[in-house]
Amino acid sequence: MKIGFIGLGIMGKPMCRNLIKAGYNLVVMDRNQSVTEEIVAAGAMGAGTPREVAEQTDFIITMLPNSPHVKEVMLGKNGVLEGARAGQIVVDMSSIAPLVSQQLAAELAKHGVEMLDAPVSGGEPKAIDGTLSVMVGGKQEVFDKCYPILQTMAGSVVRVGDVGAGNVTKLANQIIVAINIAGMSEALVLATKAGVDPELVYQAIRGGLAGSTVLDAKAPMVMDRNFNPGFRINLHIKDLGNVLETSHEVGVPLPITAQVMEIMQGLKTDGFGDSDHSHLVHFYEKLANIEVKRAER
Repeated sequence: MKIGFIGLGIMGKPMCRNLIKAGYNLVVMDRNQSVTEEIVAAGAMGAGTPREVAEQTDFIITMLPNSPHVKEVMLGKNGVLEGARAGQIVVDMSSIAPLVSQQLAAELAKHGVEMLDAPVSGGEPKAIDGTLSVMVGGKQEVFDKCYPILQTMAGSVVRVGDVGAGNVTKLANQIIVAINIAGMSEALVLATKAGVDPELVYQAIRGGLAGSTVLDAKAPMVMDRNFNPGFRINLHIKDLGNVLETSHEVGVPLPITAQVMEIMQGLKTDGFGDSDHSHLVHFYEKLANIEVKRAER
């Protein structure tokens, strides 16, 4: 089986490497030709357009920034649909608006092409080690066919409902992550300002009810002042934009999420949009005139 992979960014590139390591034949494409060449050097074949990818493969994965990019790749000129044929499966692993996923699936279905929406969580580190969490929406029989391939890139692959449900689940995930980082930031800034070593606070609370994957991933980054992006603030803003749009469509007020969104927008304005979302701590540090960092030993 040949797998097409479109979108070789921070997440897509290591995901492709894991597929290659598992023995799959890949046809890859990205607007950044140098990145495409890097994955070709690792054992994949290159393609110039999404249409070319579709023409050469049975199974197509897309990993793109947002809804407009996925729509363009799927339905635009030289897009996937122009090269698609009945019986193919498209798995969009991008994090996009659920309604767009449903619209794309309906359009592909007219041509006999099945689609799953399968956004991921875990950021670059878990993309590299192949332990992503994948949240999948689509038909059970299509999911069953795709499961072994998805499992190659993931530690957890769960079908959560029909098309669109995957991205609803991802939006729920992004709410929890954003609010966790904000809460962690408030807590560590409070501890530091009160004269307590944030490293010791972290060690004391991580095994209790306040402990979380987010805390373990992000607190050390903050204390090391390492804000290299595993997941950029700009991308989290994009996700929270989709969260709030969807919440308005279904009639669910999300006041805490909206507040964190505004904090992230402020950080973007201050030039931190390409920093890791753990840089959310900077907002609170600025208010308190303190910096969270490891104590000198």
